[in-house]
Amino acid sequence: MKRLELGVGVTLVALVAAMAVVSFVWTPYDPIRIVPADRLLRPGPAHLLGTDAFGRDLFSRLLVGARSCLSVGVISVGIAALIGVPVGLFVAQGPRWLARVVLRATDIAQALPALLLAILLAGVFGGSTTTAMVAIGAAAVPQFIRVTRAGARQVLSSDYVAAARSAGIPRWRTAWTHVLPNIGALIGVQASVTFAMAILAEAALSYLGLATQPPTPTWGRMLKEAQDFLYLQPGQVLWPALAVAGGVLGFNLLGDGLRDRLDPRLREAA
Repeated sequence: MKRLELGVGVTLVALVAAMAVVSFVWTPYDPIRIVPADRLLRPGPAHLLGTDAFGRDLFSRLLVGARSCLSVGVISVGIAALIGVPVGLFVAQGPRWLARVVLRATDIAQALPALLLAILLAGVFGGSTTTAMVAIGAAAVPQFIRVTRAGARQVLSSDYVAAARSAGIPRWRTAWTHVLPNIGALIGVQASVTFAMAILAEAALSYLGLATQPPTPTWGRMLKEAQDFLYLQPGQVLWPALAVAGGVLGFNLLGDGLRDRLDPRLREAA
């Protein structure tokens, strides 16, 4: 069952990634070209998934939307990891009072969701792709701090780390050469789960107009533009909704599958 979950996750993630890569080199039509004569066409040989209210090809827009989705996910996860991992390593090797302060701060930060942070940033800087990346990345920093600290503390309690310390090796070098390689898999699992959250958050922000601005296609804006035609042409809503659901499910299953495969305690329980 666990292998099936991992296989499904890898397949869905690969499909989303393939859509994004293909969109760089080929799309059936120009995804932003408005053709009034072709508005609201049903799926057929000319337009595989039909067209929207402006005559734009839905399949082309779906492909380019995958690119926007993944780019926001990659940058936001990168922001969260670049901030959260070093802080987590530092806190794990610091005094207990520092850990208590940082953990309480992460509790407070987790009470501020990415959507609310994006609204605040959009009010100051305006809605954009950068706003979405920063908001999603900042919202995910506390999780990376907690995961990194928990994993680092386990490694720091091992004998070979104690031997390295007794040999006079600096703490930063111990963290780089001994701790980080041993918690890399743990961070990778957290990155996969965070990526799923980023896809969903990006779609929600695009729906609200706080992420990538027109005319660049995004799955969230496709849902927004299609809601008026839900009963006339359900496919207008169905395809971007399936894309968002597939991306979120894929990265979640990938993270769960990697955790089950890499965590020795879960392997023994199985």
